[in-house]
Order: sequence, then structure tokens, then C-alpha cells
Amino acid sequence: MMTRYNAKRAAIFAITVLLLLAGAAASAEPIAIPSLNIGVGSATKPNDVAVTVQIFLLLTVMSLAPGLLIMTTSFTRISVVLSFLRTAMGTQAAPSNQVIISLSMFLTFFIMTPVWQQINKEAYQPWKAQQINQEQAMELAVKPVRTFMLSQTREKDLALFVSLSKMQQPKNASEIPTLTVIPAFMISELRTAFQIGFLIYIPFIVVDMVVASVLMSMGMMMLPPVMISLPFKILLFVLVDGWGLVIGSLVKSFG
Repeated sequence: MMTRYNAKRAAIFAITVLLLLAGAAASAEPIAIPSLNIGVGSATKPNDVAVTVQIFLLLTVMSLAPGLLIMTTSFTRISVVLSFLRTAMGTQAAPSNQVIISLSMFLTFFIMTPVWQQINKEAYQPWKAQQINQEQAMELAVKPVRTFMLSQTREKDLALFVSLSKMQQPKNASEIPTLTVIPAFMISELRTAFQIGFLIYIPFIVVDMVVASVLMSMGMMMLPPVMISLPFKILLFVLVDGWGLVIGSLVKSFG
């Protein structure tokens, strides 16, 4: 009986509080909510249309920024090599994909900093000071990136895409379009990454073979060699300062 009385009092108290809050809300002034209107109007000047197109192109480039980061920088080689390293060690998801991508990104920033500083000095700052127009700034900004890509691209890969594009034989690298340089640079990066990955695999394969041979000689054929070799591979990698060797070699390979 006492429980029902307490429940009834609690219900009456809750209804009273709600009524008081509703009265306070009704007496208070309404909160102004800002509104945003986006419309399409008629342009009176050609410059209005040009600015609109430029904004649209800028938004498109920003949406493609991750792809541009992968295609025109050192990110491809670094991420592929680190993935090979994880597979060779056999640690499954350690380090995780997030760690590999983050490390690859910051190493890319470290390697590409001189290129981006040159773009800032020769293209962005003069354009910001209104010393050059936007087209000139774009041309000056592309040059350091092209120089970096061409320095890491094989002539054979460039010749392949020049022949696939069916363009006339260029006299020098400056006559090759950027859209031809980018895919040639990417396949060159993949080739270099696979070469480094092969070299990384060799010591870990030797450890696996030695452990498998020892287990077979001891008659432990039912015991998976991976369970025994994994701690030894991790120990070997730590003792030789594997992360320092791999990262150092990766950074020096872009020199």
C-alpha cells in the first residue's frame, strides 16, 4: 500500500514539473534560428561565372586530395613496404592498418617538405601577394612536383605511357604531359616497393626455414612452425633495430 502511495506522489510531482517547464517555455521569448539560402541566379558579368566555376573546381580538387596525395608523393612506396614488412613478420594485424597509414602519411610529409616549401616560396606566396595570376601560380606549383616524380620514375615506364598515349616523341622530359608522368611514376613506385619488400622477406624466410627444420628433426611435425618462429622473428627485428633500418632505407631511397 505504501509503495502505491509513493508511486502516485512521484507521478504527481513529475506532472507538476513538466507543467512548470511548459509554462516557462511559453512565456520565454522564441530563440531565433539562423537560416541559409542557396540559390541559382542570373549572372550579369562574365567574371561571376568564372568565380563560380573556380569554386566548383576547388571543391572537386579538395575531394580528390587523398588520391592526389597517393599518386604524386612518396606515400605509395612507403605504405606498400610497411605492408610487406607486416606480412613478412606474420604478426597479422600488428601494427594495425591505422598505424601503417598514419606512419606512411607523416613520413610522406617529412620527405615531401622540401617540395612543398618550394611550392610555397615560388607559387603560393607570389600569388598571395598578387604578383602573379592564378594560372601562373598553378604552373609554378606543378614544376617541383613534376621534378620529384621524374627523379623517381624509370625511363622505361615513361616510354611505355608515352607510347600508349600515341603522342609524338618528346625531345625532353618537360614536353611530357603531367597526366602521362603520374601513372608512370606510380608503377615505378610499385616496382621499387616490391623490390624492397623482397629484400625484407629474405631474413624472415630464413628464420621460418630454420625453425621448420629444427621441429622436423625433433619429430614435432604436428606443431605449426609459425607459432615458434614468430617470437624469434620479432626478437630478431628488435635486436637489429628493424624499424630504424626500414624507415631509414625508405627515406634514403628518395634521395
